[in-house]
Amino acid sequence: MSVVGIDLGFQNCYIAVARRGGIETIANEYSDRCTPACISLGSKARTIGNAAKSQIITNIKNTLHGFKKLHGRAFNDPFIKSEKEKLPYELQKLPNGSVGVKVRYLDEDRLFAIEQVTGMLLVKLKETSESALKKPVADCVISIPSFFTDAERRSVIAAVQVAGLNCLRLMNETTAVALAYGIYKQDLPAPEEKPRNVVFVDMGHSAYQISVCAFNKGKLKVNC
Repeated sequence: MSVVGIDLGFQNCYIAVARRGGIETIANEYSDRCTPACISLGSKARTIGNAAKSQIITNIKNTLHGFKKLHGRAFNDPFIKSEKEKLPYELQKLPNGSVGVKVRYLDEDRLFAIEQVTGMLLVKLKETSESALKKPVADCVISIPSFFTDAERRSVIAAVQVAGLNCLRLMNETTAVALAYGIYKQDLPAPEEKPRNVVFVDMGHSAYQISVCAFNKGKLKVNC
């Protein structure tokens, strides 16, 4: 079985796998290498990714997007109160005090935990991976913002379990960027030499992250 890396973005998701001597980004059924982090729930079925994004206007209250930042937060969190006013779909409090999403699905009112919503998205990404690789996918590495709290990280792991995947590791997005740089860089200082410091700037859709990393051949250290 293959291990895939998943960039679980706020707006889009990417899947990568190591093969053919490099890192390959997998394309979905639309031949697109990025899949929108979007889920549309209808009276007969659910659509995820590109097909769901096209329904943001026509099925606005039942098309979920921007839910990544709802992970691991209590419903009474001031941040959730602020986000609730901006989102077109309805947020409700779950029995455990966390955030749930109320939608109309299969002609019934349904309440899903954020972990279930992200789990649906991950199932789609899993299917995309298996279709491209022609083999089962069970293990994955998920990239998350470096500022995610322990509660947010545990919530993402729960979503991975909902999708039937085994999360080998949660990797900070800034670390993933630095690792990608180090893999292909051939002129790094020798282990006994002074390391090369590199600044990485991640201009994401909903967050702006900066990290400083030190490189030697075969070694990466995240300074901040």
